[in-house]
Formats: sequence, C-alpha cells, structure tokens
Amino acid sequence: MRKVLVTGLGGAGRTTVAAATALAAAGPGRRVLLLSTDPPAALGTPAEGTPTRVAEGLWAARVDPGADFRTEFLSLQKRLSAGLDLLGTARLAEEELTELPGSDQFALLRALTAAETGGWDLAVLDLPPVRETIALLALPAQLRRYLRRLLPPERQAARALRPVLAQLAGVPMPASWLYETTGRWDDELAAAQALIESPGTTLRLVAEPGPAAAAALRTARTGLALHGVRVDALVANRVLPRHSADTWLAALAAQQEKTLQEWGAEWAGQCPVRELPHLGRDPHGPDDLTALAAALPPLPGDPPDQADGLGIEDRRTEDGTLVWSLPLPGAEKKDLGLVRRGDELMLRVGPFRRIVPLPSALRRCAVSGAALSDGMLRVRFTPDPGQWPRTP
Repeated sequence: MRKVLVTGLGGAGRTTVAAATALAAAGPGRRVLLLSTDPPAALGTPAEGTPTRVAEGLWAARVDPGADFRTEFLSLQKRLSAGLDLLGTARLAEEELTELPGSDQFALLRALTAAETGGWDLAVLDLPPVRETIALLALPAQLRRYLRRLLPPERQAARALRPVLAQLAGVPMPASWLYETTGRWDDELAAAQALIESPGTTLRLVAEPGPAAAAALRTARTGLALHGVRVDALVANRVLPRHSADTWLAALAAQQEKTLQEWGAEWAGQCPVRELPHLGRDPHGPDDLTALAAALPPLPGDPPDQADGLGIEDRRTEDGTLVWSLPLPGAEKKDLGLVRRGDELMLRVGPFRRIVPLPSALRRCAVSGAALSDGMLRVRFTPDPGQWPRTP
C-alpha cells in the first residue's frame, strides 16, 4: 500500500490539498482512503469514524483523537485491574475521560497503521503543521529507544528467576504485566516506524508562496531531511494570476513569482514545485477539488530501498577512514551539533534532534572528523585496530 503524508505551513490549505491528492489518485479499480482529524468541507460529504465512500474509488474517514484515547486508556486500565484492586484504586469511567495533549499524534499513527490491513491501494493522511509533523514522524523511533533503555527486552529472559532475584536484591522485580505491556507498545511503535520509513511512503509539503513561508520552509526542509523523510512535491497553493490590471493584485502576484523562482532553485533535484491556482474563494464541493487535483503531480514510483538515505563510503585504502554521509539540504554549520555516545550518534540541526544507531561496522571505529558542504554532512570514522581483523 502506498502512503502519502500531507503537511505544510499553518493556514496554507494542506487539508484541501490532501483531499485533492486523494481524489486525483482515485478512480475505477482503485481504492483510496483519506484520513483526517478534520475532513474538508470541499468533499461535499461529511466523513465519519469509519470509511465513507465520497466519490468513485475514494473513501474518507475522520480520525477521532478523543475516542482513540478513551479506548486505549480503558484497555490499559483493564490490564492493570489486578494491581489497581490491590491498591484500592477507583476506576475511571469512559464518560469522565478527556484526551491529553499529544493524543492527536498517537491517534493519527494508529489510524495509519490500521489502514495497512484495509486492502487500500493508497492512504492519504492529513497531518498537522510541518513542525508538529516532524516531531510526529520521529516519535515511534524515539519512544522505542526510551522503552529499550528503561526495560531492556533481554531482562525478560530472567522471568523464571524473578522471585529469587527479588530475594537477593532485596527489592521487588518488575511484574510480568509490565513487560507484556511494554512489548505490545513496542510492536505497535515498530509497525508505525516501518510504515513511516517504507520506500512506499512519501510526504507532500503545502505552502502559500511569500517571504514568511520561504523562511519557514528552509527550516522544515532540513528537519525532514534529518529524519530521512522523502518529499515528493512542494505544492505552492493559492497562486494568483500572473497578469492583472489591479495594481494591488499585480504586486502580490509579483511577490509570489519571486518566491516561486527561489523555491524552484532551492528544491531542484529533490522534488518538483507545483502550483495550485487561487480559485477566488474557499474550495467547496467535488468540482473545485477536481480542478485542484488536475494540477497536482502524479505519485512517484518507489525508489530503491536504501537505509534511510544514509550511505557508508569505504576509504580505508585512500586515507584509512570510513565516511558516513547524510543529506542535510539547507543546513548551516553554526546550527549543527554532533556527539558520539556509545553505539549512537546524536545529531542536532537547529531546533531538530535525532539519535541514530550506528551500523555495526562503525561501532568499531572512532569519530575522527566531520564536515558539512553542499548540503551533505560527512562524518569520518577511523577503524579501531584493536577491534578490526588484521589483514596479512
């Protein structure tokens, strides 16, 4: 199943573009699903919690973070029932539960994972503004790392020895339900992470051309590249006609034209910049969506399966190093930070952070330098003679 994630700058019309993207891909013999926490009115049909057919080959469903939070909380409360009874804790009823901050992100991830089993050809997910989306896409890997550090899976092997270990240590050992719950969470997060990192998943950025949007996109572009997210198109929404007798509109159109030229140069080689016309009103109904869908680029094919865009170059015969490269378009040296900690590399680019597990070959090396040039970060590793096999 192909997945298209749609995000953009706040107020740029990303929800409408998500609906137009889904409509453009739908048709006879195709099953396309649009997922959104707030489906656009331009669909013409209100979407419910379960997929509703809105056009030929197109279904839409509303992601309800409140209902998702209540379902997950009550399920967890049920699994903890034995411990809660021992403590005499009063249970929380469904009607008194209100979702917590962050519930939207988890609901969207679960909805995307659930769509994988629905027999869809394509799922289009309407995501929050781009800064929130970058954090959302990084969430599964981050949470899995926290779980592995706090409750390493290998400790479950000592389950039969837990009573003995508790007596020797003098402290109670973690209960079985804790490991079981952690394992379930890890499985769900792993499924979401696999979908996000799949070659069949791409992201579309939506922005209204202008100076403020240009600055925000430069930052977002670097953050998306840091996390290895593949952008298939930058959609410039609400583009005004190039020629107008109205001097005020002509000035705005000229400003947009300048921004579009800059975007074309900055994003060249990474993805196309496609323009969607300003309709003179808010899009409403299938006809408006169809007009916008006709201007959208076709979905790209799957790229060769490459590990998160990271590549290792063996230069041991030239200068005795291995070079690990990561594309970071738009990054500046002053905003870059890099720290090696054990078997992980901690990267910081401006407001974005990522912790990357090192491949096995690089774990036996020491970091000997790094350089950022032409939008590419290159980290040099020198093999540790004590850990590498000697060559005759």
